[in-house]
Amino acid sequence: ITVETPLPFHLPDDQIRPLRQLVDDVFQKKLEQKLRANKTWARLIAKKKMAVGVVDLSNPAAAKFARMNGDVMMYAASLPKLAILLGASQALADSVLPASPDILHDMRIMISKSDNSAATRMIERLGFERIADTLMDERYELYDPEYGGGLWVGKRYAKQGRRYPDPVMGISHGASVTQVCRFYYLLAMGKLVNPAECERMLDMLEDPEIHHKFVNALDRIVPDAKVYRKSGTWRQWHADSVMVWGPEWRRYILVGLIDDPKGEQILRNLLPVVDELMYVR
Repeated sequence: ITVETPLPFHLPDDQIRPLRQLVDDVFQKKLEQKLRANKTWARLIAKKKMAVGVVDLSNPAAAKFARMNGDVMMYAASLPKLAILLGASQALADSVLPASPDILHDMRIMISKSDNSAATRMIERLGFERIADTLMDERYELYDPEYGGGLWVGKRYAKQGRRYPDPVMGISHGASVTQVCRFYYLLAMGKLVNPAECERMLDMLEDPEIHHKFVNALDRIVPDAKVYRKSGTWRQWHADSVMVWGPEWRRYILVGLIDDPKGEQILRNLLPVVDELMYVR
């Protein structure tokens, strides 16, 4: 497998399992040691104000997962626009939405530029119920009440509008690192909607136009890597998610959720630590 190997993969359905079944004990222990070596991170993790999830995709047929506070659902600002992207892709495949230039443009800029107006227009086209049904579809299970919730969009990305908070935590724009990692994992494996829609979603996520947090670090460490990404920021909540498809060994998913005013810098510093972990695995 090289950086030129196209995503998504096409593994048989029987090889796709919930990430909680792919937790690797050695990988998990190394992640815990790396994160707890930083006293600030250790304190935030203990208070459930920092969550991190990592998927090693170096061997796609034997992916490895490790996480800290994996099922802790947190406010994630714009990161859950991933849920709108999936809802829209499902609606396109089901012929509920037309693949019009306006719709495809809104899907792209709500991801690459995190455009709130575009995201709100997509929510209005889809409706909260359709988005929630897609997230809870048994094929995806990206929101699962038995495991703390997960990805959720329950409010327009605008000052006005009714809230449809998630059933477990009552959050309008929420995520857990396990479920966001699962989004990228299923996407990489071609299992979100269908392979053609996975290709479309990958195109939407590639080459982000906002270069902060994880992408700031990647620009310095491996500027030639392919990067699929969605982030979010509001007040003290900082969220980022990325699938790195780089040269040589850099093939992984990283998700971080931080509830701390210094979350932007924490996420910038987190990426190199995890990147090093992937190298020495």
